[in-house]
Amino acid sequence: MRFLRLIFVVALAIVLVAVALANRGIVTLSAFPANFGQYLGGRWAVDLPLFLVIFLAFALGMLAGLVWEWLRESHIRREARRHSDRAARLENEVDHLRHRHAAPKDEVLAIIDRPKAAPAGLPVASPEPAQGLTLPTGR
Repeated sequence: MRFLRLIFVVALAIVLVAVALANRGIVTLSAFPANFGQYLGGRWAVDLPLFLVIFLAFALGMLAGLVWEWLRESHIRREARRHSDRAARLENEVDHLRHRHAAPKDEVLAIIDRPKAAPAGLPVASPEPAQGLTLPTGR
């Protein structure tokens, strides 16, 4: 993946240098149309190479798209934050309830919840298999 990223960056750099070399001519970039800036006083125009104008327009477009998406997705971030806060609050409540109800306070409930012991006459299951009921192991 790192190699593909490097190839992409090198190709992009080559394209940008080629655009810059092909568009070295000087252009005048005006802030207002048709001498409107003279009424405001000062010179509202700047002379720049064409490739710089292209790159600045691209960068400003990317910045405008970033801000637009950030504003458009603000309700999603707000909703995620609300759900995260609610989940944390519910987890705290569950932890509190587990701690509070960990052991029964009533003796009757403790007797009911205690596992039942096997009656005296019945055999008790053991983890070991009974003798003679296992298959012989292969050699």
